[in-house]
Amino acid sequence: MNASRIDAETAIVIEVVAPGAQTSVQDLGRHGWRHIGVGGAGALDPASASLANRLVGNPANAAVLEIAMTGPTLAFAQPVRIALCGAAAQARFEARDGAVVDVPGGRPVALPAGRLRIGALRDGVRAWLAMSGGIDTPPVLGSRSTDLRGGFGGLDGRALRAGDRLPLGAHDQIDAIAAHAPAWWVSLDAGIARDAPIRFVPAVEAANRLRERAWRVEARSDRQGMRLQADGDGETCAAGLPEQVSAAVAPGTVQWPPDGRPIVLLADAQTVGGYPRLGHVIAADLPRLAQCRAGDALRFQAVDSAAAAEAWRRRRAEIARLEWAIDRALAARPRD
Repeated sequence: MNASRIDAETAIVIEVVAPGAQTSVQDLGRHGWRHIGVGGAGALDPASASLANRLVGNPANAAVLEIAMTGPTLAFAQPVRIALCGAAAQARFEARDGAVVDVPGGRPVALPAGRLRIGALRDGVRAWLAMSGGIDTPPVLGSRSTDLRGGFGGLDGRALRAGDRLPLGAHDQIDAIAAHAPAWWVSLDAGIARDAPIRFVPAVEAANRLRERAWRVEARSDRQGMRLQADGDGETCAAGLPEQVSAAVAPGTVQWPPDGRPIVLLADAQTVGGYPRLGHVIAADLPRLAQCRAGDALRFQAVDSAAAAEAWRRRRAEIARLEWAIDRALAARPRD
């Protein structure tokens, strides 16, 4: 890597040629404000976002682009190092000299000036794109994350639009005359079967209703919550649960509205809610919901808090193993 630096005075600005279905600026979330009604936002899979950052040499909390369903087309006038983690993406890069190459995921990719086109995502619905220096939009309440529900943070509190310009933060200059990437890659959660149940800690006896049925993801799902419908003929379950006083909720809380269609709250969730609460999806499984498409089948499995803690320890150990492998591989790579 060249010793010279790209700083604020010579910042690289990424131009958004096409925004994709829903692309937003996210980091690891906005913490410490829930007591005044401000949710956390942030990447729906923080581990994938932080691993993408590690691959390009950024701090874990640097802002990335969260891509949903289909990705953006981005143009940049100077070389950039990128990494894509999450769902596999159809990504191609076109250099200014007309050369076109496929861009692999799960590894650092040095790109000269040109255009990066990220198409449809496969085997999932979201991916996270890190770029050297991170997206340098102004922090709001300590985070660059876009709260799409609240309309603040990121880039004017909204998803990207064509014509937007995204500044990158300070980073080491990259000398790339052609796209190049290592042969190795990393993959998180690769060994988990797509039909593995989502584990949750029940809060009430009525939580049996959640685990006794198969469910399908509704098209109305978004970053605030995943809405579910009983699988099969489309019937809903009778509610029959007493109303509750509004109380604190968080990402992972499973709510039971009067229509009997559960909602699993996600990163843009409100801070309080009055629907009955069946339980809480465990932290180790919550990122898997980020990859569920409308119509996907889901099953739930009840576990206790000890099993939830053990699952989190195992996931953290896997993330630490990947971080160690990335650091070793980057230390051994030839300099640009």
